[in-house]
Amino acid sequence: MTTTTLTTSTPTADYATLRTTVGAYRVTAPLVRLTGDDRLTFLDGFLAKSADYVEPDTVREALALNEDGTPFAILLHFEIGDESWLLPRTAVTATELAAYLGQFDVSSGVTVEISPEGWGATAFEGPVAWSVAAGFVDFDISGLTLHAVTEVKPSTAGATAHLARVGTTGEYGYLLLSDTPEAAYEAVLAAVVEQGGAEVGGEGLARVQAEAGMGVYGAGFGGLSIAGADLAWMIDWNRTGEFHGSDGLAAPTEEDARLTALVAPAGSAFAAGAPVLAGGRQVGTVLHRAPAANPAEELLLALLDAPFWVPGLELTAVDGSGAGRPLRTVSLPRVVARSLTTKIA
Repeated sequence: MTTTTLTTSTPTADYATLRTTVGAYRVTAPLVRLTGDDRLTFLDGFLAKSADYVEPDTVREALALNEDGTPFAILLHFEIGDESWLLPRTAVTATELAAYLGQFDVSSGVTVEISPEGWGATAFEGPVAWSVAAGFVDFDISGLTLHAVTEVKPSTAGATAHLARVGTTGEYGYLLLSDTPEAAYEAVLAAVVEQGGAEVGGEGLARVQAEAGMGVYGAGFGGLSIAGADLAWMIDWNRTGEFHGSDGLAAPTEEDARLTALVAPAGSAFAAGAPVLAGGRQVGTVLHRAPAANPAEELLLALLDAPFWVPGLELTAVDGSGAGRPLRTVSLPRVVARSLTTKIA
């Protein structure tokens, strides 16, 4: 196996890599494999969207709830051949995932494996990520549409690998599932370096994800409700009462506080819990400061009272140095992805 030599990078450089070329990273979240004829029925017991119309060789994003109706995790759900796979997008350990899935009856028609031995995932994203993906298939890579999955040429003889077009950054994104994950990662990284890209770390990645409207991937839910986390779009409201936690759901209203993105001048050091003010009155609370990998500005996520979560409002808060700093509510995605104007050749 060829080993690619890496250079030390920084969150700012990683951010630039993801925005301009292509970055590779190992996916450390625990995989789950489900087999058996009743696996889709099992999934319907806790995923907030039905599997009735899920097509073979596809991947979708789905939400799983706690019993009280709060979000447990955002999961990728893959249908590959006669198997279903789950991969958390939000931070969940294998132990937590096993405890969650252990709440549900597993019939004789379903087998659930947490972190199946030998399997792992590699991701690569960026405006030229498609050119890396092209080296793993024997057809025009433009034919692999968003949320499609295909079996690919393995990096090791006798290995199995599946490539999905799915991402987290708003740029072109791909995820490679493999039963030889280290060899697969080295193969991906070598191809990424050939395209002018590099391995990227978590901070630069988290910043791009936050700018793309996926800040909860890194920040978590922080005890927020579905309405507060602005995740109502991930719920099939016609199925309430049919899946775990749905009895605790309440449809969001215009009066609910809501997770909102705000920008501040570069160098502002806000801490979680800092009050957000409008005219001296508290209208919200800072929940998370995205990594400062974009030198142009700081990006915050805050829970703001209605109607202050609309874009374009000028607010204030006191940062960690005790200085008052201006904030402005903004819409997401915050940055126009280069992939929107970079065609897959």
